[in-house]
Amino acid sequence: MRKQNKIVLWPVYFDSTKTRLEGRRVPKSLATPSPELEEIRKAVERVGLRPEIVTDATHPSSPWQKTGLVAIPKKGSKAKILREIAKELLNIRR
Repeated sequence: MRKQNKIVLWPVYFDSTKTRLEGRRVPKSLATPSPELEEIRKAVERVGLRPEIVTDATHPSSPWQKTGLVAIPKKGSKAKILREIAKELLNIRR
C-alpha cells in the first residue's frame, strides 16, 4: 500500500519477538512483544501525529497474516519517528 507523503507503520517494526531480518526496525531495547494496532495508534497520537488505521492489510513478508497497518503523515525521517513511537509504546505497556 503505497501512500504519498505518508509513512506506513507495521506492527512487526516494533515487535521484540522478531529479528531485524524478520522485519523489526527498532532496537530490541525499544521493542515490545507483539504490539497491537490500538497500542500503536495511541503511541502515534501521543507523539502528536494523526494515525490512519487499515485493519485488513498484510505485511509483504507474511501475506497470510492480516496484521493491519498504521499510516501517518511524513514529518522527518522514518527512523526517528519509529524510535519516538517505540518509546511511547514502552510507556503504554508500563
